[in-house]
Amino acid sequence: MARFWVCLAGAGFFLGFLVLHSRFCGSPVLRKFAFQISWRTKEIPYRLDVGWPKHSEYFTGATFCVAIDSLSGLVYIAQRGDNIPKVLVFTEDGYFLRSWNYTVDTPHGIFAASTLHEQSVWITDVGSGSYGHTVKKYNSFGDLVQVLGTPGKKGTSLNPLQFDNPAELYVDDTGDIYIVDGDGGLNNRLIKLSQDFMMLWLHGERGTGPAKFYIPHSVTLDSSGRVWVADRGNKRIQVFDKDTGEWLGAWDNCFTEEGPSSVRFTPDGKYVVVAQLNLSRLLLAAAPPVGSIGNCSVIGTIQLADQVLPHLLDVSGKTGAIYVAEIGAKQVQKYVPMNSNFPSFGS
Repeated sequence: MARFWVCLAGAGFFLGFLVLHSRFCGSPVLRKFAFQISWRTKEIPYRLDVGWPKHSEYFTGATFCVAIDSLSGLVYIAQRGDNIPKVLVFTEDGYFLRSWNYTVDTPHGIFAASTLHEQSVWITDVGSGSYGHTVKKYNSFGDLVQVLGTPGKKGTSLNPLQFDNPAELYVDDTGDIYIVDGDGGLNNRLIKLSQDFMMLWLHGERGTGPAKFYIPHSVTLDSSGRVWVADRGNKRIQVFDKDTGEWLGAWDNCFTEEGPSSVRFTPDGKYVVVAQLNLSRLLLAAAPPVGSIGNCSVIGTIQLADQVLPHLLDVSGKTGAIYVAEIGAKQVQKYVPMNSNFPSFGS
C-alpha cells in the first residue's frame, strides 16, 4: 500500500514538474504535453503549434496584442518595455522578418487592414508620452501614415477628437473604423468613423444599461454587419448594427466569472472566439443566426496555464489559426484547427 502512494506521489510530482517547466522554461515539447492533457478533457479541435514562431527570443517585452494580415500572410505583434522594439513582424509560418519602434509609446491594440494596393497597420497607444492616447496608422515597415486623436493629451472631446486609453479598433472592408475608447480611462465609448475620419455614430456613456460600457476592451464585426464589443468591466458582450449603431442585444450568461477581454470570429462566421484574461482561458461559442442575438452558447474552452493572461487575440482569415497575445507569459502562441472540418472555412 505504501508503494502505491509513493508511486502516485511520484507521478503527481512529475506532471507538476512538466507544467512548471513548460510555463517558465519554455520547452516546446513539454509545453505541448501539458497543454494537451487539459485539452483532451475539453475535446476542442485545436492544437498548440509548438513550432511557432521559429525563434521566440524576439519576444523581449510584455506582448499585449497581435494582428493577422491574411492577405499578405503577416503577423504583427506589439509589445511593451524599455529600449526594445515595440512592433515585431513575422510570417504566418513563424519566420521573423523585421521590427520597428517609431512613434510607438505604449501599444494596447493592433489591427491589420490590408488591400491589394496597401498594407496598413493600426495601433492604439495608451502611453503618457508625446505619442500617447492616439490611434495611429502605419505601413508595414513602420512609417507613420495617420494619427487620430490629440497626441500626448488625453480627453473626452469629439472636436477635436481626443481619446483616453483607446483599447482597440476594427477597420471593415469599406474603410470605416470602429474604436473602443476607455481601457480604464475617462471614456467608455464606441465610436464609428468613416474612411475620411468623420463621426458616423457614437455610444459613449459609462453604465450598465444597453449601449453603455465599463471598460470596452475589444471590438470586431461579423459577416452579417453586426458590431461586437467586449464590455469587459460589465462582464458581457454587446452587439450593435454597424450602419445605424442600434443596440441589438448582449451576451452575459457566459461571463459570470470574468468579463471578456477579446472577441473575434472564425473565418466561416460560425464561432465566436473570446479571451478571458485573469482566468487564462479561451472560449469558443456558437455565433447566432442573422436576426437573433440570443444567449451565449459555449461549445468548449481552451484552458491555458495559470498566469499566462491572454490579453488580445486575432484569427487568421486564411487558415483559421488563433493567435493569442499573452502578457503574463510574454509571448504570442498559435493554435491551429486539428482538421479542415472545424471550422468549415469557406462554407
